[in-house]
Amino acid sequence: MTVLPPDVVRTMVNSGLSLAVFERLRTRLRSGRWTEASNRLPHPVEPPADRDIERLPADVKALRDRGESALRDGEVGVVLLNGGMATRFGEQVKGVVMVAGGASFLGLKLRDAQRAAARAGGPPVPVILMNSVATAAATALHLDHWDRFGMPGELVWSFEQHWAPRLCLDGELFRDAEGKPSFCGTGHGDLPECLAHSGLLDRFAERGGRHLLMSNVDNAAATLDPVLLGWHLTRGTALTVEVVDKVPGDAGGAPMRVGGRPQIVEAFRLPSDVAPDASPVFNTNTLWLSLEALRAPAELTWLRVQKVVAGQSVVQFERLVGELSAFVDTAFLHVSRAGLDSRFVPVKTPEDLASARDALLAVWSAR
Repeated sequence: MTVLPPDVVRTMVNSGLSLAVFERLRTRLRSGRWTEASNRLPHPVEPPADRDIERLPADVKALRDRGESALRDGEVGVVLLNGGMATRFGEQVKGVVMVAGGASFLGLKLRDAQRAAARAGGPPVPVILMNSVATAAATALHLDHWDRFGMPGELVWSFEQHWAPRLCLDGELFRDAEGKPSFCGTGHGDLPECLAHSGLLDRFAERGGRHLLMSNVDNAAATLDPVLLGWHLTRGTALTVEVVDKVPGDAGGAPMRVGGRPQIVEAFRLPSDVAPDASPVFNTNTLWLSLEALRAPAELTWLRVQKVVAGQSVVQFERLVGELSAFVDTAFLHVSRAGLDSRFVPVKTPEDLASARDALLAVWSAR
């Protein structure tokens, strides 16, 4: 197996990814025994039980009061997944794409964090961005240009996820048509490790932070809602996952029972005898995380992900943050994906934004 060039190793190691870890994964790929089928879970997997999917009560006043109390006490922060490759939006960094009225996806998120804290009568909440090499510079310029949409600069924090080279199917370094190595982020499962190593998790805790709302930067409907915060606090789990009714075309994870324990399982990890639509609900990738969930000794699974780049099949290694649900006490809360109460309006392409813009802005403004 060819040794990786020094500049490739340097780029990867500077991102925080261990060379020893990467070479172990590369050796496994090189063996030929690590196929896409290897990603499937070996344990018995069943649909979630009815009791696994919980709902808000009709009277939410007590929940709202508890959530607003936590906001007033400065216990809450926001984490935005703003990394990845920035390839699905016409090579634009998605977070800086303008949605409407002088606000980008990042702008909507930052303004929401401010308004939630202000309504509760609390201090501004920290907003932590998990960027990647592909998004960090553009994000910093954008936030400077827009003066962080009114957010105090000392409360907008950022760190970068791991950055690793793609490989050919035989484990050798993949190079594009110009002979350059191709890099990628190693998935949102980087969050616990990279956030801890950045020092920002300790910084958050030292200022009294105890709970974080994590969401994709493109899902502006996942606002900092004191009712849902209060539900998470009252439920008392380390992790709360927001789920919605599944509809045709949903691709991603869902709560399933693995060995009798409910957890998020990505569709491509399901055993071959379990249908992708076995769960009636879908994971929105919006998580309410208490600090113990991020500090739990969780060895998230490295997955072999096959892509086509420049017409060639390549492999990249990824981890998924939803797998935290396999390690910590987790609750699954059913939320709406329709109307002004929607918590899930994902935007993956410019076409998605064109079709969903009005609904997204209506939902965001109604809050």
